[in-house]
Amino acid sequence: MSVTETRTLVLSQGYEPLKVISWERAITLLFLNKVEVIEEYDHNIRSTSLVIKMPAVVRLLNAFKRHKKRVKFSRINIFGRDGYKCQYCSTKGRLAELTYDHIIPKSRGGKTTWQNIVTCCEPCNSKKRDRTPNEAGMHLKSKPGQPSWVPSMTINISKSSAPSAWASYLYWTSELDE
Repeated sequence: MSVTETRTLVLSQGYEPLKVISWERAITLLFLNKVEVIEEYDHNIRSTSLVIKMPAVVRLLNAFKRHKKRVKFSRINIFGRDGYKCQYCSTKGRLAELTYDHIIPKSRGGKTTWQNIVTCCEPCNSKKRDRTPNEAGMHLKSKPGQPSWVPSMTINISKSSAPSAWASYLYWTSELDE
C-alpha cells in the first residue's frame, strides 16, 4: 500500500474538495454517520468482527456552518493576510523564504500584535534591522490589522501524487489528458 493510499479526500455535500484526512479519521467520521464513502481503495481494513474497504473519497452528509470566530494570531495567518508578499518590497515568497517583522521593534516596546507585525522577506528584514520603517527609509505597502476573515488556504495536490480514485473530484488547472 502506497502512502497516497493512506489519505482520504473529503468532499462537501455539493462534491467540492474540502480537505485531505487520514483513513483512520475517515473511518471515525463514517461510524459517526457524518460521511458517506464515495470511492474506495482496494485494501481492506480488518478488525476482529468487521472487514471494510479503505475509503479513498468521502462526502459530508450534513452541511456545516463555519462559526464566526476571531482569527487566531499565527505566523501562517499573518502570511495569508499579507498575500505571502513582503510588505516593504512586494516580493512574493514561499513559507520558507518569508519571515515577519515588528514595525515598531520589540526593543522599543513594540508588541506582537496584528497591527505591529507584517510579512517580510529576509533582505528587507536585514535592511530594516532594529529600526522603524521611517528610520530605515522603507515604506509599508499596506496598513496591517486583524482580518475579520480567515485567509484562504488551498489544497495543493499534484496530479502525480493524487490517487486515481480522486481524479473525478479534483479541479485541475491544466487538461488531465496532457
